[in-house]
Amino acid sequence: MRPFEDVVTEHGRTVLRVCRAVVGPDDAEEAWSETFLSALRAYPDLPADANVEAWLVTIAHRRALDVGRARSRRAAPTDTLPERPATHADPADRDPDLWPALARLPHKQRLAVAYHHIAGLPFADIATLLGNSPDAARRAAADGIKNLRALYTKDQTP
Repeated sequence: MRPFEDVVTEHGRTVLRVCRAVVGPDDAEEAWSETFLSALRAYPDLPADANVEAWLVTIAHRRALDVGRARSRRAAPTDTLPERPATHADPADRDPDLWPALARLPHKQRLAVAYHHIAGLPFADIATLLGNSPDAARRAAADGIKNLRALYTKDQTP
């Protein structure tokens, strides 16, 4: 089995993108950290033929939901936020209007778009994560992209 550090290096950016899509950019790093802490504990028992990326995305999905639930229990944020340096380059970082448009998608559409178009997972794996069929996952991703285009275009027009 290859070293866990190599797994983090290879799949860390994908996991971060999934976390951002599920909980947004503010809580993504916390979900990312929780994902890899959980993965580190379970990694020695992972079968040699396992799809590591799909396994990590599944963990990221669950940890991100946990972080989102915890966020909903926190006190209200302040009016101003401290500046945070960009630690991970991401295509969506070049266009800050993309994240709000993604956040406005219905939950399953947002997750299907993130898992397929950001993480690159096949629809069979997405169906397992979302608790539906591969056809329903494919449809949710297609509808999500359609809605994202409409929302994003609408946000861009003056």
